[in-house]
Amino acid sequence: MTTTHLTCSISKKRIEEIERSFGASCVRGADLRFHGVVRDLEEGQKISGIEYSHYDKMALNELQKIGVAMGHEYPDHLAQIHHRLGFVPAGEASIIIRIQTAHSAEAFEISREYLKRIKQTVPIWKKPVLAG
Repeated sequence: MTTTHLTCSISKKRIEEIERSFGASCVRGADLRFHGVVRDLEEGQKISGIEYSHYDKMALNELQKIGVAMGHEYPDHLAQIHHRLGFVPAGEASIIIRIQTAHSAEAFEISREYLKRIKQTVPIWKKPVLAG
């Protein structure tokens, strides 16, 4: 029996708030958490952070489509994804991808694939805010 489950959200909530709601339970063997942190440089320019916006009617739906496709391609994993909106200061995470699966190598592969697909298809845009 295979099970795949995706929980996803997009909001102005900080990653730390969302991560606390994930809970600690993991019976699968690997529990990988990837934090995508805003760098202080964007295209060689010093920034104070990034302003994230999205296409509200499509972004969450696209995340869910990714979850369905990933479930078919990588059965037997759990995924929790949250992407922040609004201003995210340099040094803070703008996205978290949590993967639970039986083996660590598989968790890394699945996490990488989620991130790649999110960047390619989910309508979330970033606007660097130059350091003042």
